[in-house]
Amino acid sequence: MRERGDEATRGGGGARRVIGRLGRRRGAIFRLLVSLGVLTFVLTTIGLERIGQVLLTASPGPILLAFLLFVAGIVVRAARWRVLLRALGVHVPFGRLVHLYFAGTFFNAFLPSGFGGDVVRVLEIAQEARAAAALGTVVVDRMTGLMVLFAMALLALPFSRRLLPWEVWLAIGGMAAAGLVAGGLVLHGRWLRRLGDRLPGPFSLTGSGALARAYDAVTACGWRAVGQALALSLVFNTLLILVNYLTALAVGMRLSLVYFLLFVPVFSVMLILPVSIGGLGVREGMAVLLFTQVGVDRAVAVAASLAVYAVSRATGLLGGLLYLVQSLRALRSPR
Repeated sequence: MRERGDEATRGGGGARRVIGRLGRRRGAIFRLLVSLGVLTFVLTTIGLERIGQVLLTASPGPILLAFLLFVAGIVVRAARWRVLLRALGVHVPFGRLVHLYFAGTFFNAFLPSGFGGDVVRVLEIAQEARAAAALGTVVVDRMTGLMVLFAMALLALPFSRRLLPWEVWLAIGGMAAAGLVAGGLVLHGRWLRRLGDRLPGPFSLTGSGALARAYDAVTACGWRAVGQALALSLVFNTLLILVNYLTALAVGMRLSLVYFLLFVPVFSVMLILPVSIGGLGVREGMAVLLFTQVGVDRAVAVAASLAVYAVSRATGLLGGLLYLVQSLRALRSPR
């Protein structure tokens, strides 16, 4: 009877793994279809030739500077991650964290998820520290970046009331405010734990479950480390906004920097939503929706978005090369 039970358990586990693989495959196919569908619609509606003409006449200087700023942003994010790891007593060489962030950029760029690079970072650091600490610091790392971006958008709102239709102005303000409140609740921990305590075992935020341990790491970073991470996030997000501004400038868009303070948070959310391949297509559609509200030609809006995409993908390719070199060195080194 026990053997049959063991066989049934193994069979059930195998079935769950197969179902899980099918679910992930369907999700990847869905995201691919969304990206291709939206991108095809945008390109055919506006005209591929028009967009191509804008890109071919783009100024290379601002795009090169945008690429360098994007690379600098990765170094800043690695410094932010180190602050959070050290708060949990995890000491990893800064150069390794930079390499892992570059690798994460590669996987974010070419995997059908905005979190592929985060998974790689968690798995790599989990070899040197507790898995819960690795996951918790990556969550806080992401969250502090988004919170500062939302705060910057809220600060820009009072100066933009006459620049945007009130529906767009209100939607951006609502999204930014909700993001800040949600981030604060997660980092504070007390109220979320009360809610999570009512959830079933695997999903509970209290106790000794995997999710509870990861959330313990999130709240254990401490407000001093979180404050330092927020300060570094301000530096990174300033660079990110400048990257978007420079690529827009390269394709002939002449807009105040205030617009990018408002629009870049929306674009960043589009990148992490699990509905497309790295935000491709969805981001271009959102660029058309937002930039045309302030008088920008649709072809220029799409070209600016594709230029940012090219800069991030070029950085991703650099990250993939660095990750490959590091992996080959690890294989050759004596164990």
